[in-house]
Amino acid sequence: MYDFQTNADAPKSVLYDDLLRAARALVADEPDTIANMANIAALMWQFLPGLNWAGFYRVVDGGLILGPFMGKPACIRIAMDQGVCGAAATSGETQCVEDVHAFPGHIACDGDTLSELVVPVFAGQGADRHVVAVIDLDSPLTARFDGEDAKGVERLAQLMEICFSA
Repeated sequence: MYDFQTNADAPKSVLYDDLLRAARALVADEPDTIANMANIAALMWQFLPGLNWAGFYRVVDGGLILGPFMGKPACIRIAMDQGVCGAAATSGETQCVEDVHAFPGHIACDGDTLSELVVPVFAGQGADRHVVAVIDLDSPLTARFDGEDAKGVERLAQLMEICFSA
């Protein structure tokens, strides 16, 4: 049994260090990618305050398919050229959006979402390196996410890269 504790009042750097430590413990001996995504989604939900959705979209057949998540039901399929998730998957770059209503092509899976952070997850090496999923965090707060959040979630994405490459 795992019983990870967090302090929501801790500085973000501490929250992300604790989150990464817990994530490493969960995925260390588990080869199943879906199980690892499910546990990471649960950890993000537990450790990061101010979220209304936390989870993954997987790249399947040239589009994004809903993966494990915490929160309200979500869009099942997203085209690679749509929304914040599609932008992250297509560009391979983190998308930190302060106001989703100002983002061209934003997809409103949950009308309560006001800001979003989407981080690509890669697999492979060199010329074979490619996006296999995105980590998607939504918040009902405008400008909930900043550069420190982006760096923290990028560290999780690097951990997930190991899971996808195994």
